[in-house]
Amino acid sequence: MIILPSAYMPSVEYVARLLRQECVIDLGENYIKRSQRNRTSILSANGVMALTVNVENANRMRQPMRDVKIDYSKRWQHQHWVSILSAYKSSPYFDHYAAEIEPFYRKEWRYLVDYNCEYTEKLLKLLGVASSSLPLSERYVVAAADDYDLRPKQKNDSTFVAEPYFQVFSDRLPFAANLSVLDLLMCEGPSAVDSILMRCQL
Repeated sequence: MIILPSAYMPSVEYVARLLRQECVIDLGENYIKRSQRNRTSILSANGVMALTVNVENANRMRQPMRDVKIDYSKRWQHQHWVSILSAYKSSPYFDHYAAEIEPFYRKEWRYLVDYNCEYTEKLLKLLGVASSSLPLSERYVVAAADDYDLRPKQKNDSTFVAEPYFQVFSDRLPFAANLSVLDLLMCEGPSAVDSILMRCQL
C-alpha cells in the first residue's frame, strides 16, 4: 500500500499513484511545514516556481493535519492565481479549465485538509477520472514493512519516472519533471490522464 499525505495541487507522481496503486491519504499525521501538504510547483517563464498556502501557527510542533487552519492575512490566493495566469494563459487548455480552477482562489476554506481534498477531487474530475471519494484515513496510518510511505518530507528512493511532455515554455526551458498535475492538465488536456496511466513508471 502507498501512504500519501494530504497535498496542495498534487504532483504528477502523487496522482499517478492514486490512479494506479492501492493508496491511503493520511489525515491523522502531523503537519510538516514546507512540504507538499501546503506547497506545490508550477513552471513559470523563469523556471520552476513554488506556490505555498499560508497556514496559521506553521511553526507549532506536532500539529495534527486535521487541525491546520489556512491563514488569509496575506493575499496568497491572489498571488497564486496571478502566477497560474502568467504561467498557463497561453497553454492549449487554459481556457477550457480556468473557470473550474479559479474558485479555489476566490472562496475561503478554514482547514487545509478540506481545501486540499476538494482541490484534488476537482483535478481528478478534470482528468476524467470517475471516483466516488478519495481514500482517506482520519487516524494516523502505521506503515507496514512492505508499505511505500510518501509522508516524509524528503523521499530519495522514489521509483517514479515520467516521460517528458510538451510544456508551455519548452522553447526556452528544459523539461521540468513532476510538477503539479495542473501543469500536465493545462498542456495536454483530456490526454493528460493517458500520460499518467501509460507513460509514468512506478
